[in-house]
Amino acid sequence: MLKSSDAPTVAADTRSFAFGTAFTDHMVSMAWDADRGWRGMTAGPHAPLVIDPAMIGLHYGQVVFEGLKAFRLPDGVAVFRPEAHAARLRASARRLMMPEVPEADFLAAVDALVGLDQGAIPDDPDVSLYLRPIVFASERTLALRPAREYRFLLMAFLTEAYFGAGQRPVSVWVTTEYSRAVPGGTGAAKTAGNYAGSLMAQEEARAQGCDQVVWVDPVERRWVEEMGGMNLFFVYGSGSSARLVTPPLNGNLLPGVTRDAILRLAPELGIAVSEERVSVEDWRAGCESGEISEVFACGTAARISAVGEVRSDAGGWTVGDGSCGEVTDRLFGALSGVQTGRLPDRHGWLRRVEATGT
Repeated sequence: MLKSSDAPTVAADTRSFAFGTAFTDHMVSMAWDADRGWRGMTAGPHAPLVIDPAMIGLHYGQVVFEGLKAFRLPDGVAVFRPEAHAARLRASARRLMMPEVPEADFLAAVDALVGLDQGAIPDDPDVSLYLRPIVFASERTLALRPAREYRFLLMAFLTEAYFGAGQRPVSVWVTTEYSRAVPGGTGAAKTAGNYAGSLMAQEEARAQGCDQVVWVDPVERRWVEEMGGMNLFFVYGSGSSARLVTPPLNGNLLPGVTRDAILRLAPELGIAVSEERVSVEDWRAGCESGEISEVFACGTAARISAVGEVRSDAGGWTVGDGSCGEVTDRLFGALSGVQTGRLPDRHGWLRRVEATGT
């Protein structure tokens, strides 16, 4: 049973919506141990944690998390595809030998937090409530084994578009020096270590004057996999003959919830989709010939973001005319339209949450 705390709340810093800074007042917490399982879900103030320095998750990285969003609709607030995010969190936990959070508990936590903090969401389609569930090993031990105690937390913050307002195309750097994941590794899990390991390549991209890094496969170093923490789509052709291609899930890539939504929405717009490997050479040649007319990345934080320029050790090139293309714009409109209630939710992706008192 969910319990609510009477402790004072912490006000969100709403002066800026820079990603991951404008936290809301509350968070939800739950604990697990081997004898009792998940228990004691509590909604209370967003506040610091007290942890033991020998907490096993701090040392050995048993940490998985998710990212999902709540949007203000014309007649309320809804969370986009929480069931899919609950399933992916369970899959990540399995890969790291961690207890899975049942869907019912995950949804109860989401309902509790969004119910308490949805009043912070402004009436602005460019601002949403980003939810961050996290599970970490909390047992006090340095034994190198799966922990016997875990914590679940759910917090939230307000955010605008990840790459800024509007549909500004991003520039990307193709790294062949660093790898995000390897076959048999944790690439398909949303785990903290994957992101820590990506920071050096991201800094390399920034040093090259780019917004994001593009990962290629770790063996041949030529097959495109992801952009930063986002999935990539390539648009071949234009107009009524346009078709979408995205790299297949091969165990290295994170199975994006937004990726899956696009694979479902595109055919409804008359756009054919397929999962095929695309090499860096194919990408460059396709852009130079005009066969590849647009490229975009997708993920919860940015939704859909056009790629306008590509750079690499072998040189650079422009995608199309460097602007956000027609197909990218149509898909962004279709996705954001469903998320904000401006278009029908034919797939049942929106979970409406009523406001609750503190």
